[in-house]
Amino acid sequence: MRPAFFSLISFSISTAVDDGGAGPFTGFTRLSKGLAVLLAIGFLLTSILPFTVEYLALIPGRSIPFVWTVLTAGYLERSIFSLIVSIAALLIVGRLLEPFWGSKEFLKFIVFVNFFASANTFVLAVFLYYVSRRGDFLYVSVSGFHGVLAGFMVAVKQIMPDQEVPFLLKLRAKWLPSMFVLSALIASIILNEPMHFVPFIVFGTYGSWLYLRYLQRKPEAGFKGDASSEFALTTFFPGFLQPLVDPVFAVFEKIFCGRRNQVLEEGQDFDLGKPLPGSDPVEANRRRERGARALEERLGSVTKTETKVLSTENLPSSVENEDMV
Repeated sequence: MRPAFFSLISFSISTAVDDGGAGPFTGFTRLSKGLAVLLAIGFLLTSILPFTVEYLALIPGRSIPFVWTVLTAGYLERSIFSLIVSIAALLIVGRLLEPFWGSKEFLKFIVFVNFFASANTFVLAVFLYYVSRRGDFLYVSVSGFHGVLAGFMVAVKQIMPDQEVPFLLKLRAKWLPSMFVLSALIASIILNEPMHFVPFIVFGTYGSWLYLRYLQRKPEAGFKGDASSEFALTTFFPGFLQPLVDPVFAVFEKIFCGRRNQVLEEGQDFDLGKPLPGSDPVEANRRRERGARALEERLGSVTKTETKVLSTENLPSSVENEDMV
């Protein structure tokens, strides 16, 4: 799984360098830095007081009295390597996504993906226990920010799918989520305890797609989600598998999108010959271009602000020189 983590970070750094004048390690948002501090506090707390893991990590057999662990488990890192990778990815990807979405939407995305991954991991553990009668499924301790990191990859896939990822043979960003899930599944075969990380990654990937596809509000467009064919769930699979999985996912599309499409057609003045908002590939490309321009303007404003500060600092010295003359 480490190559997938590093590919996300290297992609974000290269995008930051290409899209603005600010450096790749500057201009982090307050929200991202606050969440990074939260991750660091959780790591230090469990390192100094190990017994707190039982009250913060997700242990399905104990989640009934400790219901809050469904929310806290996703922000608890217990290894220094995972902590460093999670903080680096959070800061750099937050610098990329938050200017595009806004702080409120960025926070909503993280909270939703974290809760979705934890809640479904709990359900999966209980299901596996009833099927296998193995108690270790109920008392495995699960935590980590990797569910949200998987969600970040899905968000990058939506915003700039054709962006090339450095150091990965020019792999396009649209394949980052699939590569991350695949690496987790391969690691689960090699490692002894896949419950520690695989459910969070799989459910984090699916939950983030579910949120971006159907639930994310777009006030400027007057609808929710992204119904473009370029962001369909089948695009997460290789081309030779898409005809097999497409009929299954089409059923879910009708269930979740049927009512929305009806409202758009009946409640608003759309031409019947025009595609629904978000479903037109041309409009999707325009949306991504607007997002890229907005990001470039945001990063450019940071550079202008730094230039003004520097010129202001040099002003007193220039005035003194004039007085001496």
